[in-house]
Amino acid sequence: ATATATATATATISTTTSTATTTINNPISSVIINRTMKTPHSSPQSTATRLLQLAVTLFHLHPTTSHWIDEDTPPHLLTTTSLVDGTTYHLVMSDEFNVPNRTFADGHDPMWTALDKSDDDYSASGGGSLHFYNSSTVSTTPDGMLTIRSLIEKTSWNHYDHVEQEWTETTKHFKSGMIQSWNKFCFTGGIVEVDVILPGEPDIGGLWPAVWMLGNLGRATYEASTNNLWPWSYDECDRKKQEAQAISACNSRNHFGLNPFQGRGATEIDVIELMGGDSGGKPLPATDPPISLPYVDMTLQVAPGVPDNRPQSGSQPVRSIDHTHSGYATSLAQTWYDNLTVAGNTSLNPFFYGTYLGETKKNEPVTRNKNQAFQADAVGALKQLVPEHFKTPHTFRVEWQPGRGGRLDWFTKSYRKVDENGTVYHIEGDGKGQDWEHSLSIPDFALDAVMGSKIPEEPSYLIFNVAISSTWAFPYSLPDWCPKCYDCNDPKCTCSFNPGFCNMMKTGKVAMKIDSVRVYQSKDDSAHVGKPHTLGCDPVEFPTREFIKGYEYRYMRNPPFVYKDKHPLREVKNGGGDCVVDEDCGGGGIETEDVDTAWVQPEVAPAVDDDDEEVKEDIMDLDDGEDTKSSTKRMRQMKKLESDTNDAEGGASDEEDADESNAIAGLDAPPISSEPLENSEENTKVTSNPTRKSKGSCVVVTPGLFGVPSPERKQCKCNKGYTGPHCLSVEKFDEEPGAYELKKVTTIFKNRANPYVTRFHIFFGGMLMGAFLVFWVLDISVKGRKTRFINTDGKEMVRLTHP
Repeated sequence: ATATATATATATISTTTSTATTTINNPISSVIINRTMKTPHSSPQSTATRLLQLAVTLFHLHPTTSHWIDEDTPPHLLTTTSLVDGTTYHLVMSDEFNVPNRTFADGHDPMWTALDKSDDDYSASGGGSLHFYNSSTVSTTPDGMLTIRSLIEKTSWNHYDHVEQEWTETTKHFKSGMIQSWNKFCFTGGIVEVDVILPGEPDIGGLWPAVWMLGNLGRATYEASTNNLWPWSYDECDRKKQEAQAISACNSRNHFGLNPFQGRGATEIDVIELMGGDSGGKPLPATDPPISLPYVDMTLQVAPGVPDNRPQSGSQPVRSIDHTHSGYATSLAQTWYDNLTVAGNTSLNPFFYGTYLGETKKNEPVTRNKNQAFQADAVGALKQLVPEHFKTPHTFRVEWQPGRGGRLDWFTKSYRKVDENGTVYHIEGDGKGQDWEHSLSIPDFALDAVMGSKIPEEPSYLIFNVAISSTWAFPYSLPDWCPKCYDCNDPKCTCSFNPGFCNMMKTGKVAMKIDSVRVYQSKDDSAHVGKPHTLGCDPVEFPTREFIKGYEYRYMRNPPFVYKDKHPLREVKNGGGDCVVDEDCGGGGIETEDVDTAWVQPEVAPAVDDDDEEVKEDIMDLDDGEDTKSSTKRMRQMKKLESDTNDAEGGASDEEDADESNAIAGLDAPPISSEPLENSEENTKVTSNPTRKSKGSCVVVTPGLFGVPSPERKQCKCNKGYTGPHCLSVEKFDEEPGAYELKKVTTIFKNRANPYVTRFHIFFGGMLMGAFLVFWVLDISVKGRKTRFINTDGKEMVRLTHP
C-alpha cells in the first residue's frame, strides 16, 4: 500500500509495438522500467501476463544509480559520438582496471569470472586446445591493466570416459586465462571499445588471443551449453533446419521461460582474433589489398550457413561466370554475402568461411546426429598489424545495431591520408595513428538475402582470453617423422611448434593486456537502425535466466572440477580475504597512488633439468633482445613504416597515391556519418583518482557468534558499495528486473527475487524459539506441581508438590 501510494505509472500500447514505462518514487528507492514488446511472439495470454509482471514491479524496489560504470572513468568519456549515425551514445559500462591486485576467480568479482577448467574445444579432425584455463593467470597489475598471462605449466587430472567406460588421465602443458561476464553483465546493441596490447611476438605464431561477444544462452568453453545453439541467429520456421537449431521458431513451446515460435541461439561477434606469424614479408594469397602476417580477424559467426557452392578456402568468392569462346560456362558464381565493405589495410577473409558441425565423434564432448548437423558461416575481414600493436594499447571499436534492419561496423585506428583528388585512405605506418578507420561493415540485408539470418539480437556478454590451439597459427602440416606432441619441455615435440614459440613462452612474459573496456548505448531508438538497445542478461523479449536454471548442468564444469560447485556461478564474496593492513583491502594510501606505468612482469624462475641444474637455453627477451633474423627484418619494416609515416605528415607522390588508393575495397559502401573519423583523445588512461573512497579495512577475525577475537588472523571487511574477498571491486548489478525476476512474486519487504535470510537471521530466530520453548516448559512444570486443598478454616490453599 505504501509503495502504490507513492508510485506513478504510465503505459502506452499500440497495435504492432507496445512500450510500457513505469516510474516508481518512494523514500527508499525508485526504478524506471522500460520494456519493448513485439506482437509476433505475443499472445493475448502472454501480453496479459507481461502487463501483470509490470504491475508486480510496482512493489519491487531497485536503486537507480548505475553500478556498471567504473568510478575511475573520467567525465569526458561518459558519452561518445557514433561514427555511423553521428548521434550521441551514453556510457552504460566501463572497467578501467586501475585498481591493482584484483582477482577474478569464481565468486571474486560482480562483473567478471575467470575460468578454472579445461578448454574442451575440439575440431572434427581431432585437433584442439592445448591449454588449461586457470584463474590465477588473470589479474590487474600495477601498470593499470587487466593482464592475462600464458605460461608453460602442466595440468593433469583424471576424468571418466563414458564412451570407453573407464577413467583416463588428461594432461595440458600450457596454462592461460579466460575472463567473461556471462550471466552477470549483458547488453544488446551499442558501441564497444577495448584498448588492447596483444601478447607475444608478432612474427611467432601459436597464440590465439581474442576479444569477443557471445549470446548469454551459451557459455564459452562449456560445449554442452553451445551445442546446436552456437552461432544461430535465425528466427524463421524451417522444418528442415528445426533439429539443427535447438531453439527453433517452429517450436510451439520453448520451455523454461522461452517465448514460443521464437528462434534463438548463442550468437558470436568477434571484435578481434589475432593470427600471429611470419609470412616472410610476402602478402598472403587472395588478400586484397595485400595482407601479411600478423593480422587480426574481425568476424561475425552466423548460422544457418550457406550449404552448397561455397567459396573455397584460400580464394575470394567467385562472383561472376566465365565462359569459353563457344559460350560454355567455365566456372559458376559462388554463393556468398554481398554488400560487405572493407577499407584501409583490411581485406575480406579468404581463409576461413565457417565451420561445418557434422555428426560428432566419440572423443568430442557433445553429440550431434546427422539430422542435427549444420553449416555455420564466418563473415569477416583481416586487418593488418604492425609490431607496435604488441607494445602499446590500441583501440578496437564495434558499433552494433541489433536485429532485423541492423548492422555491424568495425573501426580501428591508423593514419588518415587524403590525395590531391580528395580520395581518403589509411595506412598503418608505425602503428601510432589516431584516426578512425572504418575497417568492416556488415549490413543485415546482406545476411537476410542469402540465408534469412539476421544481425544478432541476443543479450550478449564480453569475453577476453588467450588460447593455444593446434588448429590456430600452428604449422599447417608436419613431417611424417614428427610425433605430433605439444610439450615444450620435450625435445621430440619441437617439430610441432613454430620456430621460437617455446623459447618465447619460457620467458614467462607472454601476456595480453586490456587497458580499458567501455560500452555505450543510445537512448533514442529512432536515431539508429535496427532494434532498441537493452541492458541485462534476461530481457523480456529474449529471456535466458530461467532456461539456464532449468539446464544448470550444461553450464557447470565436468568432474572432477564440479564437486564443489552447487550452481554455475558462486555467490560473490563480501570481504573475508586474509590481510595484514588496510591497504590489502583497498584502504589507506592505495587510494591515491598513481598507476605504475613503468611496471613490468616479474621474471620467472629459470628452467632446470632433472638434476636441478639451470638449463642454458637461448631464450629471447620480448622487451629488448631479438635474434638476428627478426631484428634485421624489423629494421626493414620500421624503415618502410617511417617512410609511410613521413608521407602521411608531408604528402605523398602520385605513384604512392595510386598504389594506396587500392587499399579501399568494397561493394556498395553503406552511408556513414559525415562526422570526421579522427579521434582527438590520444590518451584516455586515468592514472589516479584522489576522490576514490576507501573500499575496506583489515579487521581482527571473530570466529562464530560468541567466538574470541584472534589478533593473529585478520580479514577484509568491505565498506558499503564494494565487494570481493579483498573489497577491490565496486558492487554492480542490473538496475532493472529481468524476465525471470518479473515472474516471481515480490513485495516491498525485499529487494531480491528470493527472501534475504542470512545465517544470523536463522540463528537469532532459533534462539527466540528456543527461549520460548524453555519458558513454556517451565511454566507447565510449575503449574503441574501446584496442589489445591481446603484448610480447617475453610479457605482454599495452594501447596507446591515436590517430585
